[in-house]
Amino acid sequence: MSRFSVREVVNDFTLMLYSQHLTKFTKEHADILAALVCGLLLFFGWFALHLGWLGWAMLLLSAAYVIGGYESAREGLTTLIKERELDVDLLMIVAAIGAAGLGLWRREYHLIIDGAILILIFAISGALEGYAMGRTERSIRSLMSLTPDTARVLHQGQEQMLPITQLKVGDEIVVKPGELIPTDGIILSGYSTINQAAITGESLPVEKTVGEEVFAGTLNGYGALKLKVHKPAASNLIQRVIRLVEEAQESAPPSQEFIAKFERGYARVIVVSGILLVILPPFIWGWDWDTTIYRALTFLVVASPCALMAAIMPTLLSGIANGARQGILFKNGAQLEKMGKVRAIAFDKTGTLTTGQVQVSQVISADEYTQADVLKAAAALESFSEHPIAKAIVQKADDLNWVRGVDVQAIPGQGIVGIVNNQKVTLGNAAFVQQYVAQLPQKLQDLAHSLEYEGKTVVWVAQDQKVMGAIAITDMIRPEAAATIRRLRQLGVEQIVMMTGDNERTAQSVAQAIGITQVYAELLPEDKLNLIRSLQKQYQTVAMVGDGINDAPALAQASVGIAMGGAGSDVALETADIVLIADKLEKIVVAMQLGRRSQFVVKQNIAFALTSIILLMLGNFLGNINLPIGVIGHEGSTVLVTLNGLRLLR
Repeated sequence: MSRFSVREVVNDFTLMLYSQHLTKFTKEHADILAALVCGLLLFFGWFALHLGWLGWAMLLLSAAYVIGGYESAREGLTTLIKERELDVDLLMIVAAIGAAGLGLWRREYHLIIDGAILILIFAISGALEGYAMGRTERSIRSLMSLTPDTARVLHQGQEQMLPITQLKVGDEIVVKPGELIPTDGIILSGYSTINQAAITGESLPVEKTVGEEVFAGTLNGYGALKLKVHKPAASNLIQRVIRLVEEAQESAPPSQEFIAKFERGYARVIVVSGILLVILPPFIWGWDWDTTIYRALTFLVVASPCALMAAIMPTLLSGIANGARQGILFKNGAQLEKMGKVRAIAFDKTGTLTTGQVQVSQVISADEYTQADVLKAAAALESFSEHPIAKAIVQKADDLNWVRGVDVQAIPGQGIVGIVNNQKVTLGNAAFVQQYVAQLPQKLQDLAHSLEYEGKTVVWVAQDQKVMGAIAITDMIRPEAAATIRRLRQLGVEQIVMMTGDNERTAQSVAQAIGITQVYAELLPEDKLNLIRSLQKQYQTVAMVGDGINDAPALAQASVGIAMGGAGSDVALETADIVLIADKLEKIVVAMQLGRRSQFVVKQNIAFALTSIILLMLGNFLGNINLPIGVIGHEGSTVLVTLNGLRLLR
């Protein structure tokens, strides 16, 4: 075969690897294939060189340089041209080409082999890092692996299978026992248990019946269900979670941004230092020029900050993927970092430390009214609210004949007013209702105080400046609340407080039951915001745990806003930094442990990366290491740092 035809074969193969018309397999594994082909060409080039076939050796080694170094050269030149910045890819290519040039100049062809080994090891390292990051990506993508592609749609009484993408809001679908639920929907008929592990991380099935929402990717139990599609497929909870995790992948936390800025300045220093090392040693230490150039090229390799660049993001992305599998959604790596530094935590009460599944325990009426009168008036206003207390009152009055109020206005943290049957009705806490009535009956006040002492919330109802009565609401404390508070203290959280708009007695009752000593009651939304600011002045990094709706200002102000997701509340997904999709309070402990583990691993990685760079630089000038050993040490440290970060996937 002629020399020209061999060159054509090599060029054709290179084009096949990097053209835009590669097969899907080649595209997905291009870096691995490039490293493999580069290794084979290097081996045959080395073999040809030892047999004295210099022409063949140069041809094969040149092809190894091109195939193994193409991607790094392209990325390095793109960064240089578009961003006018130097990066480690370009430094590697310069060092490899420099070694090859020095080998041709001195006719010491083993230096060309050294440069090719540099290219090969760099390519292998890139492939391994790509595989490692791909593992994180696959772990994240496993969130949607359970989502089926088709749904059984009812059309004119007949079932037909349609792709998920063709579903429309209002379609009715059938899900049989043991099948995956294809899209978010409301149950029209049927009863079953649903395994929501795919989105909440909790394998314990949840009972679902008519009127309740189910989510795409969850597993239906023993009952057949008919669902109504109430949102587009693209708006499914699991799709929103995936999009948020993808955004977290694309956003760099402050530490990574710092490292990126550091790398750009560091690369300039390395280049300037490399130039000085080419010029000065012959005059200062009497080195010959060949040794000087070789040491300078090795310096470019061993001083490159690859391991330092890989110290943070693989670790944080692994932590994010781990959290997502357990029903903890971190919006970005910065929040995972901050969660590891939290010194104080503020908890909302209703729906956070308590279940939020409240119920009416007692209705008290004034002398001229009945309990039904009180309930009907309250339900007329509360039917406009989504608050758990409002839902409990409306549910209690479900079998009564009441009409919805008009001109209803809610005053956050205090109460609600409106017109019912042409009469002004006021509902809320005692302080709020007292603004609209002459006085609260002493008998009712005494009874209300007694109920509040028992930990119940009392809602007062007044009509046309006269007190109608009061409604006692009971909210169950989450069974895991006390253990969670205990565990947070064991982890070293310095301050844990409870904040609520509820009255002081109810708040104290709940706090004592779960072990919180610092309680702030009867707070308005702006009071909660100011309390968070006060805590931040004292403890810097403060987490706020709430329901993502009434606590939005405080959640936004907190260093880390944590929302109880309730299996995917829209508001919670949008407002909080971290969402506990599983709605399990104990997941806060897991989130903090992930944050602290990530901080520990990042510090490990940075220390190891800096140590390896220093030792390799010392070895270059004091220990006389050669270029391939320098490359192995440099790239090996990068791979080890990446793999160490991936430990958080477990």
